[in-house]
Amino acid sequence: MKVLIVEDEFVCRKLLQSLLAPYGTCDVAANGQEAVQAFTLARQRKELYDLILMDIVMPEMDGHEALREIRELEKTMGVTGSEEVKVIMITALDDPKNVVKAFYEGGAISYIAKPVDRGKLNAAIKALGFSDVSPGF
Repeated sequence: MKVLIVEDEFVCRKLLQSLLAPYGTCDVAANGQEAVQAFTLARQRKELYDLILMDIVMPEMDGHEALREIRELEKTMGVTGSEEVKVIMITALDDPKNVVKAFYEGGAISYIAKPVDRGKLNAAIKALGFSDVSPGF
């Protein structure tokens, strides 16, 4: 599995990387602009992401805007529905408006509140149909 972690906080980015490493290759981006660039480059190289974990509150371009741009890029490439990259939004915001925006406007598949819990993350990934990882996870 190929994963893109989009998180502006270094410590959180490293934690997510260590939690997701057993699933496969993890790339990182520090903001929404970098996420859109990484997504575009991966598409050009035909090295598609299976999963994106995206923080909502980030400088330069927030997670909602980055997800909108990624979905627009997918549409221009003819990618729709189940072919779209799976996106889990992650945030410290405990705000129902952000949940609604992530799901209904952005097409996120799941939403996890910070601090990210290993069990909840693993359950969310398994619910998306990705295979289990090593017993040590």
